[in-house]
Amino acid sequence: MSVVINTHSLPLSDFRLGQKGLIAQYTNERIAGKLIAMGALPGQKLQLVRTAPFGGALYVKNGKYIIALRKEEAACIIMSNEKND
Repeated sequence: MSVVINTHSLPLSDFRLGQKGLIAQYTNERIAGKLIAMGALPGQKLQLVRTAPFGGALYVKNGKYIIALRKEEAACIIMSNEKND
């Protein structure tokens, strides 16, 4: 599953704290299935709200929920810049 990727796409793992974006595509089908089951669908907004020390988990806000992802999982989520906000 994917949406159109613009020239400002990057993996979620490269986001800075507070940065928001839209899910453009997944590069790993296993991770895609897991995230879609949790409600993180292509086109939805995610925001990086916290990182664990020593390169551990990333905490991402998806609507009113916070999802913890391993850095390797976050690297499989390609994000595009949000048009508004």
